[in-house]
Amino acid sequence: MGYLYLAIAIIGEIIGTTMLKYSQGFTKLLPSAGVILGYGFAFYCLSLALKTIPLGVSYAIWSGVGTALTAIIGFLLWKEKLSAAGVAGIVFIILGVALLNITSNTHA
Repeated sequence: MGYLYLAIAIIGEIIGTTMLKYSQGFTKLLPSAGVILGYGFAFYCLSLALKTIPLGVSYAIWSGVGTALTAIIGFLLWKEKLSAAGVAGIVFIILGVALLNITSNTHA
């Protein structure tokens, strides 16, 4: 159940971050409310995930997957550039999260 809460937390973070871009520096009311609700929900679900998943693993997955998805959303929605180095960085983030998760499970 912890990984389900973690996945929901990631979705909340992605919503909050996407709304952050739309809020235009908190000058737009509805996107600004989306930031607060998205991040609030994300942290609540993350706290539930932490009941069963170690902190380091949870946070690495939450922030790593969130960072990778945010970069992809920026590329798709706002046509932000994503260089080969950026793609490699996303791959390294995913590999790092996987490695942390694997080593955490083998030394528990």
